[in-house]
Amino acid sequence: TLLEALLGFLILAIGMLGIASLQALSLKAGKTSIYNSVAMMKVDELFESMRANSTATALAEYQTASAGDGADNGCTTAAGCSGTELAQEDILWWKTNLKAGMPDAATATVAVTAPVPPSKMAIATVTITWEERSKDSEVAAEKTYIATTNICTENPC
Repeated sequence: TLLEALLGFLILAIGMLGIASLQALSLKAGKTSIYNSVAMMKVDELFESMRANSTATALAEYQTASAGDGADNGCTTAAGCSGTELAQEDILWWKTNLKAGMPDAATATVAVTAPVPPSKMAIATVTITWEERSKDSEVAAEKTYIATTNICTENPC
C-alpha cells in the first residue's frame, strides 16, 4: 500500500505541475488581451476627439503633436482654444492616459492624409507599439495595433 500511495502522489504531483503551467500561460494571454483592449479603446477615443475637431489644420496638428507629447494649453477654461491648441491638448491627455494602461515603453504615432479634392474625407491612421513577454519564450515580443478611419473635414461631407 505504501508503493500505491507513492505512485498516486507522483501522478497527483505531475497533474498539479500541469495545472500550474496552464495558469502561467493563461496569465500571459490575459495580459496580451488587456493591452489589445486598451489600445483599441484609446485609439477609438482619439478618433472621436479628431472628429470633434476636424478642420484640416487641426487634423494636421494631431500628426505633428503626436511626434512629441502635446501641450497643456488650458483648453478647459472659459476662454477656449483654437483647433490647433485643442489638438495639442488632446494628444497630451491621450498619451498620458495611454501610458497609464500600457507598458512603459509603448509608443504611439498619428498619421493624417489630407483629403484630395473633390473629396472632403481625410484619412487618419493611429499606430500603437509596445513590447511584452512572448507566450512561447522569455524574449520580449513587439506588438502593434494599427487602426485607420476617415474623418470629414467640411460640412456637408
